[in-house]
Amino acid sequence: MFSRRVGNGIHKYVANLNRLKHPCALFSSGSSYTDLPRKLKLSERKPWVTSVNELKRKARLENEERLVVREVTLSPPENGLLVKELVPIAHEVFAARAQLLACVSRVAMSIPVYSCSLCGEVHVGHPPHKIRTCNVIGSQASKEHMWSKGGAEHVLPRVESFHLYDRLGRAVTHNERLLVDRIPAIVELCVQAGVDILEYPTRRREFPVYFVAGRMIDFERRFPKDDSSVKEIKTDGFWENRKKSSQDEESLNLPYDDIQGFAVRGMVAWEKMRSGATRLMKKYAVQTCGYCSEVQVGPKGNRVRQCQAYKHQMRDGQHAWQEATIDDLVPPVYVWHVRDRQDGGLMVDSLKRYYGKLPAVVELLAQAGAHVGENYSSLMREDVAVPGLDEEKWVV
Repeated sequence: MFSRRVGNGIHKYVANLNRLKHPCALFSSGSSYTDLPRKLKLSERKPWVTSVNELKRKARLENEERLVVREVTLSPPENGLLVKELVPIAHEVFAARAQLLACVSRVAMSIPVYSCSLCGEVHVGHPPHKIRTCNVIGSQASKEHMWSKGGAEHVLPRVESFHLYDRLGRAVTHNERLLVDRIPAIVELCVQAGVDILEYPTRRREFPVYFVAGRMIDFERRFPKDDSSVKEIKTDGFWENRKKSSQDEESLNLPYDDIQGFAVRGMVAWEKMRSGATRLMKKYAVQTCGYCSEVQVGPKGNRVRQCQAYKHQMRDGQHAWQEATIDDLVPPVYVWHVRDRQDGGLMVDSLKRYYGKLPAVVELLAQAGAHVGENYSSLMREDVAVPGLDEEKWVV
């Protein structure tokens, strides 16, 4: 009788365990867990968006075309004109960014954000976790983080790019680095795609440029229009005429205490901004350094010699430019996902393999009451049962 009861209890326990996915099984072929991008070493280069062989093939074709004296017909935006069907998308992305900044700033006042003063890791919610992942020069021997109060700038970091008056003009040189203004890269992408901002003028062509034997011929520059207002436009030093104000974000018609309303609108704005920027990047080129976080919106990178990454001496301090991705333009700062904020359970190092992760913006808005989309369900590990500290040794 006793053995029968024990056997039935074991079968029920095993059946309950089979309903849950064990973290070790999440990496199998039938798993729904998506592994995060591996953190690159200082000597490693970012993955190529386009394969090296394909880039070499395109370079050979371009060299062959330069030898033939004939006109090469280009389509927008390579010929300097705007892609008309993407102009509304650029305005949507610009408006979504302003709305997202307003929502994140308001939600960050209610939900605490912590940042490690040594390694820069971010945690959303109170109390901050005790996972020992601080492994930088000057960190403690226990690898515990030194938490300090953070803000919206840690959740949504600012990635800047040089503003180009003419996106088809020459690249910004090292001597011009202090003359040309730097603005958020996603704003520069929207400006080049059709958004007109008074503080950041840009050249809008009415006639396309032509490429003949590898050389660009711009008829508007050779035969300019009779317009005296063009002579007054400055191509650098835009910040001198810009009024610095904290009211750049779009105001929302929501009660100040409606945190969940801000979170829901912020989540929609986050998805709209990333999806719209991805569509723009398919037409408008964005470059990033293969070893550091520098980004330049435009068909080619700048020539500023400020790269201090791996083997920068061999490049004379210049960046190793390659095609950028949406994560380079809008970097998602991944943080540990807190399942139940009301529970107040402390996240410990011994159970870190059972915890999921989310982008810091998504985690902040989720804790404020916003719904997390299905595209993040594979990162959250909601289907994994987190054992107690006294139950970990029994997990197979």
